[in-house]
Amino acid sequence: MSRLWNFSAGPAALPQAVLERAQRELLDWQGCGASVMELSHRGKLFMGLAQQAEADLRELLAIPENYAVLFLQGGATQHFAQIPMNLAAEGASADYVVTGHWGEKAASEAAPYVKVNIAGSSKAEHYLRLPPRETWQLDPRAAYVHYTPNETIHGVEFHDIPDVGDVPLVADMSSDILSGPIDVSKFGVIYAGAQKNIGPSGLVVLIIRRDLLERSTRPMARIFRYADHAANDSMLNTPNTWGWYLAGLTFQWLKEQGGLKAMGERNTAKATLLYDAIDHSGGYYRSPVEVPARSRMNVPFTLHDSALDADFLKESEAAGLLALKGHKAVGGMRASLYNAVPLEAVQALVAFMKDFAERHG
Repeated sequence: MSRLWNFSAGPAALPQAVLERAQRELLDWQGCGASVMELSHRGKLFMGLAQQAEADLRELLAIPENYAVLFLQGGATQHFAQIPMNLAAEGASADYVVTGHWGEKAASEAAPYVKVNIAGSSKAEHYLRLPPRETWQLDPRAAYVHYTPNETIHGVEFHDIPDVGDVPLVADMSSDILSGPIDVSKFGVIYAGAQKNIGPSGLVVLIIRRDLLERSTRPMARIFRYADHAANDSMLNTPNTWGWYLAGLTFQWLKEQGGLKAMGERNTAKATLLYDAIDHSGGYYRSPVEVPARSRMNVPFTLHDSALDADFLKESEAAGLLALKGHKAVGGMRASLYNAVPLEAVQALVAFMKDFAERHG
């Protein structure tokens, strides 16, 4: 069976080279006679894998030594709650900048544990733009400031790291981590569900400044406390060994591609190609997002006549282009252009869009 071009928003495409290597190693990893999924997470072999994965991630992101790197479970959604549990004392407040569905959900899930202040929001503009930084109502006494650098559903992205002063900046980077270089030192916490740019679902990578691990917040079970996970090398309980292994392979693949500078250039080229096709279609296709806020990772677009949506989706899938249906909250189409989606896939999509417009008028 030949593989098709996968534009899924998540779980998303993985690098073919990573999948092929995992396939080769599935039954006998490192010559040990067993699969990596069948080995003890506390054994020498897996411990070596874990250490190498962290070292590779640190190299890719240039993570400073005063940050801990955790490989956790629960998906980013679980950490919407764990972030305030670990960073905010009972009765404290935290600032949330909401620019889409996932920012909304992060604020909602945090509410039982912290006083949520919506410091900035573009909800009134239907999340088609970003709230200007000068309009944010930040509290210098807040426990942290939370934002979502890239919103997968609405297709908006911050292209610069916002300055929030001395308050720790917390970012849900589930859909844009590793898509280009970032300055980790400007953040208190970065966390990301793996299923878009890292690996399969079921794993969360969390990068946290070590001084924040020392915050005294509230009573909680050890399994929820980041400091305990850090003290136990992310093995307080049995981790997602398969997800961790595939994440490690992806980190190695990224290094082979030239690192995050090269990936950033590649991702910009892919997004530019698709946006140009939309903008120069004579109105046949339209991007609803304000140009400065357009995402490189997730490109929502509409057809000039929504009655053609079903035909577009049916014919695109027949042409080998998968998962182009937009989220039910916004409708239309959406192409997700994560690291593992090659330029050739976007070229194929653009060619199909042109052909579809010519045939359907």
